[in-house]
Amino acid sequence: MDDSEVSGHIRENMREDWNARAREDAGYYVAFGRRQQNDADFLATATEVINILEFELGRVPLPQRSGWKALEIGCGPGRLMRPMSRHFAEIHGVDVSDEMIALARERLRDTPNAHPHVTDGATLAEFPDETFDFVYSYAVFQHVPSREIIAAYMRETHRVLKTGGWARLHFNGMPARTTSPDTWAGVSTTTGEILEFTQLQDIQVLALEGAGTQYLWTTWRKQPRGWQAQQDERQFPADTSRIRRVTNAQSSEPGAPSRGRYASISLWVENLPADAGLHHLRVQVGDSLGTITSIGPLTKDGLQQVSVVLPELEATGLLPVELRWRDAPLAPLATLRVIPPGPSVPRICSVTDGTNLVADKRIETRQVKMILEEVARPHEIEATVSGIPVGDREFLCTHPKPQRYEVDFRLPEEIGPGRHELQVSIGRRKLAPVMLEVTA
Repeated sequence: MDDSEVSGHIRENMREDWNARAREDAGYYVAFGRRQQNDADFLATATEVINILEFELGRVPLPQRSGWKALEIGCGPGRLMRPMSRHFAEIHGVDVSDEMIALARERLRDTPNAHPHVTDGATLAEFPDETFDFVYSYAVFQHVPSREIIAAYMRETHRVLKTGGWARLHFNGMPARTTSPDTWAGVSTTTGEILEFTQLQDIQVLALEGAGTQYLWTTWRKQPRGWQAQQDERQFPADTSRIRRVTNAQSSEPGAPSRGRYASISLWVENLPADAGLHHLRVQVGDSLGTITSIGPLTKDGLQQVSVVLPELEATGLLPVELRWRDAPLAPLATLRVIPPGPSVPRICSVTDGTNLVADKRIETRQVKMILEEVARPHEIEATVSGIPVGDREFLCTHPKPQRYEVDFRLPEEIGPGRHELQVSIGRRKLAPVMLEVTA
């Protein structure tokens, strides 16, 4: 098979598999919360994603969004399109599954400005260049088993965006799996791949959040051809901008630990250049560069939030913070108080059924999914249920910063219905027990 035949084969597999999932239980495979959800529960699972997308829309004042057209890549049965339709004159959605699109058309039959379409699984050929003001996608690319198809969708997103238009896209940013990708567990995407593509395509990157996790989000603004080269040559006076305050990214405290889950800061910046993006803006803390993850919209008091993950710092105390345009200072120095990190305290964050994830501590399928944080040595995790050791356990690091691990296991055969105590230990440390309600 040549490349086009391979791509066609993958796209046909994607269509067949997602058609089968749509017929079996579309809500479960789209939202992955519970089997056979009612419509209200299914739509409620979209709340967090809608909040994320609406925050991005806030980058553009409402009067300037009049008449906007939007596109959702991988719209499924229309879960996001219906609430997002209120923001646009037109909203279009595409999906490789004609079964999903049939469900979307039914769900959106009373939403005249919403238009779902079946796509070929790799292009947006039905739309002309520069059609949309806003393009978004969520929980779609993580199921694509081909880097070439994801790259094609990135190119197509750039093509159909208007110059000056915005995109908010979600990727799987976890390390590549050792197993072959399929139409459920697809390929991952790195921040380096996104930055390389956007630089070549003259895209201003405003956010690249969640590196190393399943929830890698990026925000783009399409700029005219030649824009990147122009930014490379730009020079600003050292007092162009001003850092009004530096806070911990998780609180308003004026300090941060030198490493660990809370080692990130927010710079509140006045007069940030409008073209500032992750390709050109730099933040140095002490002698090391931090990693900028997002540049926020302009607030009512005229400031923008620049979020920065700190490097692992050896020094503590008062350290200088410098905002740069590439290698040149952009603002006078500010100061950050760096403190030693607190002790690591392993803990259980949640225990759910392995299939029905909203079944908190209620185990309905005998599969258990447990989330733990601040686990430095996952291979030392042991578990018992009512004193009976748990057998095979699968471990997956889902976020490196808080050392978050997902642990999946099956209940021992001896465990019957009723209440049972789950006891977890990590080496010599025992965690607080959790009571489970086993139903089968």
